[in-house]
Amino acid sequence: MGVNNTGRTLCFLCFLLLFLFHATIPAGGEPQPPDRCCRDPEPILKMGGPGTTSADVRQLQQLLNRLGYYYGPVDGIFGPATARAVEDFQRDRNLTADGVVGPATWNAIGQTATRPTASRQDRPPAKDVSILIDTTRRTLTVLFDGRPHRQYPVAVGRFETPTPLGDFRVVRKAMHWGTGFGSRWLGLDVPWGLYGIHGTNKPWSIGSYASHGCIRMHNRDVEELYPRVPVGAQVIIIGNPFIYREPPYRDLRRDFCGSDVMEVQRALARLGLFKGKIDGTWRWDMEESVYRFRAMHGLSRDNVIDKPAYRALGF
Repeated sequence: MGVNNTGRTLCFLCFLLLFLFHATIPAGGEPQPPDRCCRDPEPILKMGGPGTTSADVRQLQQLLNRLGYYYGPVDGIFGPATARAVEDFQRDRNLTADGVVGPATWNAIGQTATRPTASRQDRPPAKDVSILIDTTRRTLTVLFDGRPHRQYPVAVGRFETPTPLGDFRVVRKAMHWGTGFGSRWLGLDVPWGLYGIHGTNKPWSIGSYASHGCIRMHNRDVEELYPRVPVGAQVIIIGNPFIYREPPYRDLRRDFCGSDVMEVQRALARLGLFKGKIDGTWRWDMEESVYRFRAMHGLSRDNVIDKPAYRALGF
């Protein structure tokens, strides 16, 4: 009797685990982004709702003005004139004309307002396709057989959520992967989180430091890039892990991840203080290394890499 109960319990637990796993998989088959990734959600804008007065509303007004729907002041206030312009735009796109700017409306605005793509005249397909992303210049260059073929403007991570630097590979591709990622997604094998190259429904952000770590492109640009880049293609992201944004250094602590964490791990490893995996993630095995390093340099006992610790490390 006890054996049968145990068997039933194990079966139930297995079923529960399978259910929880599949619940995280959308119809397209790709897992939903985890918390440690480059989520780029769009705000839901409407009269009387959160963000009624904001920079997002101002950008919305500018886009609707360019498209010929809004002629009022660009003041960042979601008032009746903005709502009417949204409704007119929605009617013309066969959307529900409710004046609410949600995911479907953001997507339609992003597809309509994005800049025209570059000329599509290409030379024959290359044997080797790779990508070079410069976070300082905010550009993405496609290389055919090692030679620059085409360059696109991109948006990269903000200081608080920097774009990972290093030598990566494209490990997954998806179309219309999820809200905030535009029309195409090229996922990268960054060891400390889920990052990728994707489109955006915020075309005004291209050319700036605006994302949660991913590389944003105009939708038409990423749609041009998507079929040319195979899974396994090399993606090199360059820049300075500390000073490509102001202020240059962020205080690092337990559970932080990024290229700056990886550089600190390398520095501690060169000193013989860190024996763990150099993967850009500050886990428990990095704690003692930091304590020992700070003690060696007469710094207060704390599990933080702050300005005095950076200076002692030689950064």
